[in-house]
Amino acid sequence: MAVNINKDAVYRAAKPKDKDYSINDGGGLFLFVRTSGTKLWRFVYTFAGKRNKIAFGAYPDVTLEAARRKAEEARELIANGTNPSEAKKQSKQSDHVGAENAKRKAAGLPILNGFEHAARNWLDSITHLTSATTHIKKTSRLERLAFPVLGDMAITAIKSADVLKTLKPLIDKSQLETAHRLHSEISAIFAYAIVHGFTDYDPAQPVTKQIPAQKVKYRAAIIDPKLVAQLLRDISNYQGTFVVQCAFRLSPLLFQRPGEIRQMLWSDVDLVAREWRPYISKTDFHHIVPLPTQAVAILEAIQPLTGGGQYVFPSSRGDGRPMSDNTIRTALKSLGYDSDVMTAHGFRTTASTLLNEQGWSPDAIERQLAHAPRDQVRAAYNRAQYLDERRRMMQSWADYLDGLKNGAQVIAFKKQG
Repeated sequence: MAVNINKDAVYRAAKPKDKDYSINDGGGLFLFVRTSGTKLWRFVYTFAGKRNKIAFGAYPDVTLEAARRKAEEARELIANGTNPSEAKKQSKQSDHVGAENAKRKAAGLPILNGFEHAARNWLDSITHLTSATTHIKKTSRLERLAFPVLGDMAITAIKSADVLKTLKPLIDKSQLETAHRLHSEISAIFAYAIVHGFTDYDPAQPVTKQIPAQKVKYRAAIIDPKLVAQLLRDISNYQGTFVVQCAFRLSPLLFQRPGEIRQMLWSDVDLVAREWRPYISKTDFHHIVPLPTQAVAILEAIQPLTGGGQYVFPSSRGDGRPMSDNTIRTALKSLGYDSDVMTAHGFRTTASTLLNEQGWSPDAIERQLAHAPRDQVRAAYNRAQYLDERRRMMQSWADYLDGLKNGAQVIAFKKQG
C-alpha cells in the first residue's frame, strides 16, 4: 500500500475547480479541495466491512506531516481491531469530561463518573428509605472515611485493593463495626453504579473476607427478680434532674432501645389512647408501644415542664436537642451499677427474660421489643400484631415491677390466657 505519495508543494498549489475533488496521499489519506477553496484532510478506510471516513482538520492549519501522523495512528488502530471513528469519539468525550471535571472541582463538586459522584447519587436514591438520622450517618461516614481515598477516582478504575486500602485503617484500629458498615455502603454504591451503567463490576465483593468478624458483645443486664427489685428502688431514689428521673423510671417500664426513649417526641405520644408510636430506624418501621398506667403517670407529670417542646426528654443545655445518650448510663453508674453489671440497653434483656419466664407469647415479646422484619408489607402487618396481648402484657409488666419495688413476694408465673 503506497503512502506519502505527494510533496507538500502539491497540496499547497491545489486550486478550487467547478466541483469538489480530492488528492490521494496514499494509505487512505486524502486532501479534499472544495469549490470554495477550503482544503480538508480526510482519512477513508474500511472497518468490519463498512466504509468509514474521518476528518483530520483543514490544511494548512493541519500540516501534511501532522495529517500523515494521524493517518498512521488510525491504521495502527485498525490493525489492532479498533475503529478509529469510535476511538476519536471516545477521545472527544474524555476531553469533554476532563474539562467539565476541572470546572466541577473548581466549584467544589465531585467529578463526573467518579466514586463520590456515584455515591452522592446513591445517597439521594435512598433518602426515602432511611430516617434522617441514618442518612446523615451514612453521608458522614462516606465523607470522612471513603471520599478521601476513593472520591476522585473514576468508578471504573477502582480495584479491590483500593477498597481494602479504604477499610484498612478501621481494621487496624479494631473498629470492625464501622468497617463492616462502610464496606456494605461501598458495595451498595457499586450495585447502584452497575444498574445505572457507570460500571459492570463490584470490587468491594472480594474484600468481604478481609474484614475480621465482629465479636458479639453482650450488654450486661440484671435478671434476678430480687436484684431487679433493688435496682427499681435505687432508680426511685435517684436524685438527678426531674427530666432524667422521668426517663430513668420509664426505661424499665417500656424497655425500648435507649436512643428511642431519650429521643421520644411528644408528637408520637397519645396519652388518651395510651400509646407511643415511635419510628424505629433500626428496623425501619413505626412501632406501637402500649403505655401502662404507670408510664402515663410519668408522662403526665413531665408534660407541664417539656410538653411545649419537641422532645419529652430534652437536653439540659436548652439547645433544642434530646437528652444525651450517656445520661442513663451515667445515672446507673452514679447508683453503683457499672457497665459490666447493668446497662441502659439491659432493661430490654431484663424484660425479655422475665416475660418469657412468666409465659407470655414469645412473638408478642419480640414485637414489643420492635424486632420486626424489614419487609415493608410484613412490617405494616406486624406493628399491630399481638397488640391486644401486648397491652395486657405491658400493664402486667408494670404491675409486676411495682410489686418488686414495693417488696412484695413476686415470683415468676404463667400468665392466664
